[in-house]
Amino acid sequence: MAMAWVWSGMVAASVLYGILNDTIGAVGSAAMEGAAAAVELCLGMAGVMCLWSGVMSVMRACGLLDGLSRLFRPLLGRLLPNAARDPDTLAALSGNVSANLLGLGNAATPLGVKAARRMAAGCGGRATDELCRLVVLNTASIQLLPTTVAGVRGALGAANPFDILPAVWLASALSVTAGLLAAGIFSKIWRD
Repeated sequence: MAMAWVWSGMVAASVLYGILNDTIGAVGSAAMEGAAAAVELCLGMAGVMCLWSGVMSVMRACGLLDGLSRLFRPLLGRLLPNAARDPDTLAALSGNVSANLLGLGNAATPLGVKAARRMAAGCGGRATDELCRLVVLNTASIQLLPTTVAGVRGALGAANPFDILPAVWLASALSVTAGLLAAGIFSKIWRD
């Protein structure tokens, strides 16, 4: 709701500024150009999302996604030991991490929500340390293939949309490390 107020305020300020400076025509033209560019970007992104969602479906059908998920189970078992005791939660967590690694946040979200719901059951409305670590892992979203970002770059005309891989790998590793360290420190500080 707060963002709606922010955007409404920005639009109102732009219109007011255009009226006061007699540039309301330019404000209207910019709004129409922006809307057209947004539609063009959305159509370009829809194709990329369909492609990678299809790749994810093929990976799931041929068992490759399950294999990738099995690779992460030992690591997730160490990071989230209580959640790892429940096979369904562990499967959702593994699938979530696998989808995030492939840059498919739209495919990762339902699995992350499923795992979070299962982890939150019985904790009395208070987030556990493990649930906080899950949120950190999802927010930091370590990626091997930043498909969504590459899709945006491709839709906007980048010659090589994946030339950002080294920077993405470094940023992902640093953000996950920093997030997990912060979660560990804060869990010790505010422990009851």
